[in-house]
Amino acid sequence: MTDVLRPTAKRRGAQIEPANRFEPAHREDDFEHREHDEELLASARVVETQFIPDHSKSLLTENSSPDIPFRWSINPYRGCEHGCVYCYARPTHEMLGMNAGIDFETKIMVKLRAAELLRAELSSPKWRPELISMSGVTDCYQPAERKFRLTRGCLDVLLEARQPVALVTKNALVLRDLDLIREMATLGLVHVAVSLTTLDAELAHTMEPRTSPPAERLRAVRELSAAGVPVGVMVAPVVPGLTDSEMPNILRAASAAGARAAGYILLRLPWNVEPVFVDWLQRSYPLKQLRVESLIRQMRGGRMNDGNFGSRMRGQGVMAEQIEHVFDVFTKKFGLDGDLPELDYTQFRPPRPPSGQLSLFS
Repeated sequence: MTDVLRPTAKRRGAQIEPANRFEPAHREDDFEHREHDEELLASARVVETQFIPDHSKSLLTENSSPDIPFRWSINPYRGCEHGCVYCYARPTHEMLGMNAGIDFETKIMVKLRAAELLRAELSSPKWRPELISMSGVTDCYQPAERKFRLTRGCLDVLLEARQPVALVTKNALVLRDLDLIREMATLGLVHVAVSLTTLDAELAHTMEPRTSPPAERLRAVRELSAAGVPVGVMVAPVVPGLTDSEMPNILRAASAAGARAAGYILLRLPWNVEPVFVDWLQRSYPLKQLRVESLIRQMRGGRMNDGNFGSRMRGQGVMAEQIEHVFDVFTKKFGLDGDLPELDYTQFRPPRPPSGQLSLFS
């Protein structure tokens, strides 16, 4: 069941406040009998972003999922203003006492000490260099990064330490940091993956309202590649009945822009992502709703989501196999079926610790 939040909130993906599964009580706005109050309705359509200081005492997060190819990740922000209706990270906001709908994209937790915390963790004698992913949960180049510059601060520390990193984003803002990323690339310290869900600008605008348009993401691939940065494209998520037919054209465009590799992930709808996505589907593509939901269930064992390791990323059944086959054929055709060059972990050197005091034994 979904709860209507307000008259359509401008430039927001979620339009509902699904009940937090950890909270015993749930509040919802009631606009009944207020349809003639134009001032109220106008104010309800504008939901401003709130930036809330996050006082986390560590930055590196350890992951043990067997189907995720990294152990350590960095997320300078919790919540994401991009507002993608399908974002699997939405339920993480429920752990903070908020909801996976409008709260996730309007109440952004900001780790203001991100670079300082990273410096402390990399300078610890316990740290042994291995891959770090930036954006393991939320996008490190979401709009908040323009103001807070936390990702850039972390890149400064990573470059100083010669610590390899893989960046994942769907925002062309990554080009702002091309000076640092180019230098890291010359040292074999960085990969960049640009997420490209669709080439349809209108679909992207409704499904991913505050991300960079598809053309801008391809520009980011092109400029990163031209600068010598190993860059790949993630066709993620693949939304059956909406974007799956675009896969060949997305891969063609990515290859033409200079991408060297590609991957894909099938749409995932864990917990309260499902009501947010279904509500969006009803509002935006009502004539396609039944087909999209049917295809999802065909690939998820009759359910709208499959949380099992392995199958959760690729799905099961004939339709899932067809998507995988198309991906394999066209990545090979466009030269995207290889891997990005290996990163170099031999250059690591502990950065200067936050205190500025060097070790006697360094």
